[in-house]
Amino acid sequence: MRGKKTASGKAKSKATTAKPASGPNVLKISEDESKSPERLLAEVGFSPCGANANTARAFAADFAGELHITDAIDVLRLKAARVQQGDMTEMEATLTAQAVALDAIFNGLAKRAALNMGQYMGACETYLRLALKAQAQCRATVETLVEIKYPKAATFVRQQNVAYQQQVNNGDAGSKTTSTRTHARTGENDCEQNKLLEDGSNGGTHLDTGTTTAAGGSDSTVEAVGAVNRAEKHGR
Repeated sequence: MRGKKTASGKAKSKATTAKPASGPNVLKISEDESKSPERLLAEVGFSPCGANANTARAFAADFAGELHITDAIDVLRLKAARVQQGDMTEMEATLTAQAVALDAIFNGLAKRAALNMGQYMGACETYLRLALKAQAQCRATVETLVEIKYPKAATFVRQQNVAYQQQVNNGDAGSKTTSTRTHARTGENDCEQNKLLEDGSNGGTHLDTGTTTAAGGSDSTVEAVGAVNRAEKHGR
């Protein structure tokens, strides 16, 4: 009986002192009493840094070895925090390095295309097409880098459209000649021409207000010209 109790006691002590699983693929998360462990794992797994860290370490394994998933996520979070704070130095370095790598890819593929030219035109065309794609990506990367480094200043143009109708009264009150003009002006300068049209003094042109302007007192009545007596022509 004592032996059985001793064996069960040793089994319990081993279970309580068992170490948690560890390794580069074991994700360590901070405990939160308001959330379950499954919810915390889901949040990290679907977070931008979590998913991309797992992908990045898979491609970096050939030169950096097997990176720990927890450390990879922490590094990506720090990089994202710098960008969110406005520090773009690391992104500029990344784009510069990628432009250099793409240029190396272009030259390598162009060299292979040249080696196959004349004998294997199919392979030459394939290599040359891939080389030009790498060159286009290199150019786009450089343009993005320049845009980040030297952003273009935005230009705002304020435009004011002024439309008015001009009426000219010629002689008789019943005859009117109306012409419509539309002007587009930039800025907020006052339209001096409108002021002159509104003011009828000093010989200014009168704007149409919906009423007919009577003829002025200076208008003279035009009568038919009477017969003019001329001297009779005498024959020589």
